[in-house]
Amino acid sequence: MRVYLPSTLTLLAGVHAAREIGPAPLTAYAVTPALREWYADGDLEELEYAALSAAARASLRLLAADPSAPRRRVVLAAEAPDDAVARPRGDASPAIRGGTTPHASRSAFGAGSGNGDRALVELSAAVPWKKIAAGHVDDPDAVPDVAAAAAALAAADAGDDDARFTVDGAEGHELLWYATQELPHLLD
Repeated sequence: MRVYLPSTLTLLAGVHAAREIGPAPLTAYAVTPALREWYADGDLEELEYAALSAAARASLRLLAADPSAPRRRVVLAAEAPDDAVARPRGDASPAIRGGTTPHASRSAFGAGSGNGDRALVELSAAVPWKKIAAGHVDDPDAVPDVAAAAAALAAADAGDDDARFTVDGAEGHELLWYATQELPHLLD
């Protein structure tokens, strides 16, 4: 199953050094039955884009939690065995590993709103580097908007409309696609 794992360039460096995303459990996003039901008329490409977008929003949360990380959202697309992918139970959100930065708790932009929860899955196994299909990373031109969005995230979660507008500004930037062999060059 194709899964989308939120990350940062800092976490990507750790993943590259360890040659895996782990340890489990890992937060990821995928085309789930709930997402298919929500996008009843969507084709697979649209559904995968929705899952990728949810992972990009989670990446923004990682950036907000790590002020030292370069202000570029990172999503790693990977293949995971179906039996290692499950919908999380209850309100638990497993930590995003591959470094030491835990996933920020889900709130107004996670639980109960948008597509994030519909696409949210938990991986019960680490993802080897060879199973990473591609990386999706912000263009350097997006850095000012992504930095502003990361700084505004707490206020947006609290209901500030101006902050929500700022956060939405980051989502206006498409992530660029990188082949797995190109990912180490982003770390230079």
